[in-house]
Amino acid sequence: MQRPQHAEADRGLVFNIQKFSLHDGSGIRTLVFLKGCPLRCAWCSNPEGQSCAPQLAYDERKCIGRPACGDACRRACPVDAIAARQDGPDGKVEIDLDRCTACGECVLVCPSRALERLGESMTVEEVLEVVEQDSAFYARSGGGLTLSGGEPLTQAAFAARLLEAAQARGIDTAVETTGYAHWSELERVCRHANQIFYDLKSMDPERHREGTGVENGRILENLRRLCEVFPALPVVVRTPVVPGFNDSPAAIRAIAGFVGELPRPVGYELLPYHRFGEAKYRELGRDYPLAEVQSPSEEQMAELSRVADEARRSSA
Repeated sequence: MQRPQHAEADRGLVFNIQKFSLHDGSGIRTLVFLKGCPLRCAWCSNPEGQSCAPQLAYDERKCIGRPACGDACRRACPVDAIAARQDGPDGKVEIDLDRCTACGECVLVCPSRALERLGESMTVEEVLEVVEQDSAFYARSGGGLTLSGGEPLTQAAFAARLLEAAQARGIDTAVETTGYAHWSELERVCRHANQIFYDLKSMDPERHREGTGVENGRILENLRRLCEVFPALPVVVRTPVVPGFNDSPAAIRAIAGFVGELPRPVGYELLPYHRFGEAKYRELGRDYPLAEVQSPSEEQMAELSRVADEARRSSA
């Protein structure tokens, strides 16, 4: 598995720290997003988390045009990756992402913040300094730190060290994971987690590969083993319901049935597909794979939830 640049126990590659989340663990959470993911889910809402290296994002809507800013970004680029856009007279720029090294020099001089460097090498202490700014909210709400991505297990050594240090300071810890990693890496991280949110997208190996780029055998085996080795660790299995991929009653029944047969009880949630990450693809110079797909209706989600509950009861 490819590792992010600078990945080690005391330093990791972080692409976002989001405060005041209410949906990724108990209470009010601070989400720390780590770079790198072995999956390529067509519906990924954090495409900037897939790459194991820093990236440059360009929001053309914010660009005020080269005449207005004095051509600052083009002049700052050391590899000539920025040029005037060829399809319009507005002075906006275009980025040659193949040439760009994501050094961030252009970001420093952009007056409208149309450019952003995604991926910062941070130490455990630097991350916790940000996380602890909201420690009062954690104490009142039962919240804490949640690691997400990307896939946190891609930086397992750093993730484990960060979670261990957070727990030592009395901060509740949670991890969102695809489960696609060597068991030793999952085990290492779980030792310092108070809760695990575990994605399970399809029971069909080939279907899973078509939608995510990898088969599901390792994911399923790791989930079984997780339940056996950590019998007291709260686990919530999550399935993103994606139209055309796994939104049939048969697909959800198969997943929920597997969850019901795990070595011990776990939670199970269905999450409706959304398009919140669509703009990020454009900023990274990529096409959005599911541009024509709409979110499932409330009625469909309610029916699939009923199917899932029934399947878990019958397999328990």
